[in-house]
Amino acid sequence: MEVQKPIVVSGIQPSGDLHLGNYLGAIRHWVKLQNEFPCFFFIADYHSLTEPFDPAKKEGQTLTIAAELMALGIDPQRCTLFVQSHVPEVTELCWILNTVTPFAFLERMTQFKDKAARQKANVNAGLFDYPVLQAADVLLYHGSLVPVGGDQIQHVELTRDLARFFNKRFGDYFPEPKPLLTEAPKLMSLTDPEKKMSKSDPGGMLALTDEPQIILQKLKRAVTDTAPEKKERSPGVSNLFLLLEHFGTSDDKLRFGREHREGTIRYSDLKTLLAERLAEHFAEFRVRRAELLRSPQKLQTILAGGAEKARTVAKATMAQVRKRIGLLVA
Repeated sequence: MEVQKPIVVSGIQPSGDLHLGNYLGAIRHWVKLQNEFPCFFFIADYHSLTEPFDPAKKEGQTLTIAAELMALGIDPQRCTLFVQSHVPEVTELCWILNTVTPFAFLERMTQFKDKAARQKANVNAGLFDYPVLQAADVLLYHGSLVPVGGDQIQHVELTRDLARFFNKRFGDYFPEPKPLLTEAPKLMSLTDPEKKMSKSDPGGMLALTDEPQIILQKLKRAVTDTAPEKKERSPGVSNLFLLLEHFGTSDDKLRFGREHREGTIRYSDLKTLLAERLAEHFAEFRVRRAELLRSPQKLQTILAGGAEKARTVAKATMAQVRKRIGLLVA
């Protein structure tokens, strides 16, 4: 009997252009995973509502991130790519999972505390319940692998807990998903390398859409050491070498590694080279993205097809869930 491959589920919010941190931390891994496993990749528009947003921009942001994902190599023929809100069963499952979720489990979620601290004027119930919706995102498709960085492990553990609580009460049904830890380098802000690169800090962020001259301007402002002869790398210098590791050639790495050890490094040269390498690496992406965005109707058709595939699975899941919890069939 053929052993079924684990199902991978992951999502990304439509809240502005993708940046290098998104690419290194998630999307490049998605591109590989779609060739190895059945994958459900969704644009998490419901999740994005928990943060301050402009309704007039939401639709455009959703289509833009769909175009960017495809331009980076996500292939709707190899995976299921869809918009979260186009599969309404996810909110029904979220509500049902809420009824087996201990309140205290949500109180201890560290990401809620971090986000609440950042948006003190809008600490909404959705922000608090965010991890349960994440659990529904995964369990709805019987996901058993969730690609995450270290800061998301707590949410996957909660998903495992909720699957176990549901199974114990209503009979074995949901798999207990495992985190698929990605080799995700923690890319820091160019201007404040003590903080993670983020869309909330445009000056310290390298967007994948940045034109070559913009990349160079941002890198020129990147924080480095004041004394190049220092042997220990400062956070800013480590950040630049992280970029070099992923986008430089073997010769580039040898050259600047040697110059740093010898104390002869010129950071202006390193920044110029990194700007060139990044511009080269994402040149095709920028062209492909522009092509896709010129055909919004085609993007919508692709996403509708993905939602149809996802809903086939979601409807079957919810039929079983409703039966197990004893709801009256309509």
